[in-house]
Amino acid sequence: MPAPAPFDIKHIIRPNILRLEAYRCARDDYSEGILLDANENSYGPAYQTSISDSGAVTSQVCAQQLHRYPDPMGRAVKQRVLQLRPEVPSIDNVFLGVGSDEVIDLLVRITCQPGRDTILVTPPTYGMYNVVASINDVNVAKVPLLLEPGREFQLDVDAVIRAATQDQTVKIVWLCSPGNPTGTRLAEADIRRVLESEYRGLVVVDEAYVDFMRADRGVSCARLVAEYPNVVVMQTMSKSFGLAGIRLGLGLASSELVAYLNSAKAPYSLSTLALDVARDALSPEGIARMRAVAADLCRQRDDVLIPALRSLPHVAAIVGGNDANFVLCRFADAQGRVSNEIAKGLYTEMAESRGLVVRYRGGDYGCEGCLRITVGTPAENRVVIDTMRTLLSAIA
Repeated sequence: MPAPAPFDIKHIIRPNILRLEAYRCARDDYSEGILLDANENSYGPAYQTSISDSGAVTSQVCAQQLHRYPDPMGRAVKQRVLQLRPEVPSIDNVFLGVGSDEVIDLLVRITCQPGRDTILVTPPTYGMYNVVASINDVNVAKVPLLLEPGREFQLDVDAVIRAATQDQTVKIVWLCSPGNPTGTRLAEADIRRVLESEYRGLVVVDEAYVDFMRADRGVSCARLVAEYPNVVVMQTMSKSFGLAGIRLGLGLASSELVAYLNSAKAPYSLSTLALDVARDALSPEGIARMRAVAADLCRQRDDVLIPALRSLPHVAAIVGGNDANFVLCRFADAQGRVSNEIAKGLYTEMAESRGLVVRYRGGDYGCEGCLRITVGTPAENRVVIDTMRTLLSAIA
């Protein structure tokens, strides 16, 4: 079989994006000196500023310079991302977004023509891929994950490649690994097969939960960025770093694709506060703390939560690969039949009467009768087990 034609990213970028003259921020050119170019408030943050009767202006020292616009590219944070993912070649291969959701939205907007183009998803998977497609008037093709024993929630690789190559409007294939809600890491060999096929669009590997993977299951796909021009690896500060509130997501990709993403994003989308927190979290000490916390959450998942859940009445199975900071738990009736009724009733009773909120996923493909339970603190895990035991023991 002849080798696929070389990938040219310009063939999948929308023509209007190719023609786009990106907005030039004031801080793109100069960031030091007496800065009177960006119409900022030169007095400093108003809540820290005082003006005397004589007109003298005094301002408290603001180490974060909040009256100045932030670095639009977040270069200091990107440098530290390379400490977390040293296999990524350069900061030019790093895009910073307002959470992973902005990365998802921008990837769709720069590649997919509304009303014409298509993304491909592999259910069950993260729901925002479909939401962003709907908002942008983009079609969605679906190739479900496998459910067969031994390959549960892995890619149906041949079907994915066939669907992506036969429909020339497919611009993005979304692969969530570890999956949400499955917690299953996709086999890297399968991802490589898609990348090395005749498909000429983007392959996006969403690794929001990558830091919770067992060491023997593999490592991040970030190193694929140096090997394939059409791969994007998404990560986030929300999960293992515990920084969901700062809304910072990462897109690791070719420098050319990152340049298109930068040209299409809002000029100062990430705040100084978010960038400062991210920079500190990505210090060597911050990364070490993240890994220690992630390891402890994994111990709670594997040694406490999963064994306890398996001991409960009406728990039929722990589903999926358990490579994330949650557990997917399936429920069945007394006859052993998978039961959405039990799962949904338990979810509702815990949320409305016990102040304990988990996630009902019984409506997702392959997740019938399932609740997704985030791994909590040791005290929270005891509460969820005790509460579920009480409620499930009362079901005939």
